[in-house]
Amino acid sequence: MTTPWADPARPRDDRVDALLAEMTLEEKLAQLGSAWPDVARVSGNVAPMQDVFARHAEFAVASKDGLGHLTRPFGTKPVEPAEGMRRLASLQRELMENTRLGIPAIAHEECLTGFTAYRATVFPTALAWAATFNPGLVEGMAEAIGTSMRQVGVHQGLSPVLDVVRDYRWGRVEETLGEDPYLVATTGTAYVRGLEGAGIIATLKHFAGYSASKGARNHAPVSMGPREFADVILPPFETAIRDGGARSVMNSYADVDGVPAGADEGLLTRLLREDWDFDGTVVSDYWSIAFLRTMHRIAATDAEAGARALTAGIDVELPDALCYGEPLAELVRSGAVSEDLVDRAARRVLRQKAELGLLDADFTPEIPAGEPVDLDPPAHRAIARELAEQSIVLLDNREGVLPLAPDTASIAVIGPCANDPNAFFGCYTFPNHVLPHHPGHDNGIEALSLLEALVAELPPTTRIAHAQGCPVKDIDRSCIDAAVEEARQADVCVAVVGDRAGLFGLGTSGEGCDAEDLALPGVQGELVEALLATGTPVVLLVVSGRPYALGAYTGRAAAIVQAFFPGEEGGPALAGVLSGRVNPSGKLPVQIPRTPGGQPATYLHAPLGGNTQGVSNLDPTPAHPFGHGLSYTSFAYEGLRLSAERIATDGEMEISCLVRNTGDRAGDEVVQLYTADPVAHLPRPVTQLTGFARVRLTPGEQRRVTFRLHTDRLAYTGPDMRRIVEPGEITLMIGASSADVRLTGTLHLTGPVREAGHDRVLQTPVRID
Repeated sequence: MTTPWADPARPRDDRVDALLAEMTLEEKLAQLGSAWPDVARVSGNVAPMQDVFARHAEFAVASKDGLGHLTRPFGTKPVEPAEGMRRLASLQRELMENTRLGIPAIAHEECLTGFTAYRATVFPTALAWAATFNPGLVEGMAEAIGTSMRQVGVHQGLSPVLDVVRDYRWGRVEETLGEDPYLVATTGTAYVRGLEGAGIIATLKHFAGYSASKGARNHAPVSMGPREFADVILPPFETAIRDGGARSVMNSYADVDGVPAGADEGLLTRLLREDWDFDGTVVSDYWSIAFLRTMHRIAATDAEAGARALTAGIDVELPDALCYGEPLAELVRSGAVSEDLVDRAARRVLRQKAELGLLDADFTPEIPAGEPVDLDPPAHRAIARELAEQSIVLLDNREGVLPLAPDTASIAVIGPCANDPNAFFGCYTFPNHVLPHHPGHDNGIEALSLLEALVAELPPTTRIAHAQGCPVKDIDRSCIDAAVEEARQADVCVAVVGDRAGLFGLGTSGEGCDAEDLALPGVQGELVEALLATGTPVVLLVVSGRPYALGAYTGRAAAIVQAFFPGEEGGPALAGVLSGRVNPSGKLPVQIPRTPGGQPATYLHAPLGGNTQGVSNLDPTPAHPFGHGLSYTSFAYEGLRLSAERIATDGEMEISCLVRNTGDRAGDEVVQLYTADPVAHLPRPVTQLTGFARVRLTPGEQRRVTFRLHTDRLAYTGPDMRRIVEPGEITLMIGASSADVRLTGTLHLTGPVREAGHDRVLQTPVRID
């Protein structure tokens, strides 16, 4: 006879209630925990302080009462896909056969730049997705990632990162979707829709404020007021939950104004669940519950840390059960912690297991035999190529050296990122995240360096010379002279500089790889200066995880190209841009600073955050503004239309313009709508992205782009902490970047001040005719 909770024909909540009623306290707590079976085999850390906290208990011991989650069965060490599937199925069988209730676990994996597994496609990093300004393409990528994960038995992905960039020095800028909350929200929500559409639970992280740490140091405290928190940090999470359907949230390591997110009931329960109606699970970032004791020092014991996190609203402890196991059980038995809190969290976990089919009587962990599993199929590589191509940003091309002339006789390809395909991979890619701890393995995928891709791209008659010049990070000038000589003999020099992603100081970008300033790492700046001094036209190509200060080279380099870790197809994509086969169309999701220390802040600032004309001796004007990106063709903007010039504070209207390709080749333009509130109760951003659309145009073609703007999109947190829309004048701006405004209009809002709640309009629809 089928037990009530195993009958898929019964209502989900009835099944969960029946199962919960059957469980002992220990079995309930087991559903709130996790196990990392293969962590003992890892040499070096792939998570913060893994060497301190990781448990090496036998799996049978760790899972004797059941298990909520299995941690990274594919993403811990290099395993062939078929072997990984067998190993995961074996662990699930062990749970089903050797525990009283036989409930399988939710298997979770990282999936920020693709499924973080051996031989899986390495897509561009998240900052590159944002540079495409193409949420539809990002959604397709996420669906492809989710399909691969689901195919091998994984249920939950620990992505996307919805932290809004506040300081470019932070090491995890590469994982973000940029510095504008609307761009982060729309792109991140698209990713969530794709992943959830493939049947994988998307996990929003890091909730919330993690990216605004003091001095841009990883895990450092966040000193941020509640208005900035509400207007900049929270909207991407709210949008991804409400419009994207995200089913999980991961807490931030940081504390905001002294309150650690992992113990913040106001954030994890009152805001997230009561105000936003979120009904999924909150999972802890790895060891963040234990960090309440060791790092934040707000708990004396692991049990007390577990009690504080459970009360705040964290349902699942990842990646091990240090605080939610027996230590917490003792507090529940003593009456110090209510078992109702355990039931609340266990119910949420079991609901998701029911949705995933893990409670069904006919569930089997065995994957049906068939064709070999290909985690890097041609269709995925095609998406990776398109993303890479659309993400590359042409910053400057003053001398018109790009695209390279077909008769260019000789090219010197110089720099530490020129002949290393791993230079195109972010921190959370399998080759840079896991394989450094497993020497002797290849990357598991095919990827060309830029040098290799250029050799394949350009005519065989083109002489291509190469010299490293200097390393990415180390202070070593011994090879600069040889590189300069190669550049001197060439018609064009391509200087390929930037980052090497890594973990906890092993790289120049990535988790725990924060920067003191925004100068190019190591002696790469000296290499660039030496190459510029040769007189050979220099194409400066920056491949990085964060924006670096390029003001010293603007106007001196013949051209400047920015790529944010473009993934396994980055080499061919960049070679295509240099040759002209690909017309660059990426736009900056972050500004490019002018000086290394002068602009750690972003474009989204109130009037006092900009150039205050002599009030300070420091000019924060960037070298290249948010939204900037050139093309090999040109675009004209004209025909601004407003459907209304006056609307009520609860109204909506349309803003449109014609965009025309005035050049001689097809290209994509990203049309950007910005708004400003010249006079408000509180200082407002001088300009703020409110809508955007990517438009493809052939030579001479024009199309009308229409934005439908609801006044909710103009709401902000007012003096009394209510989100309001107030009457007054709004400036409307359409252009090619935040600083390249082509058309301007004025909208007058009339009527009373209106409060905009959680049901407000969060996005700006766009139509292209």
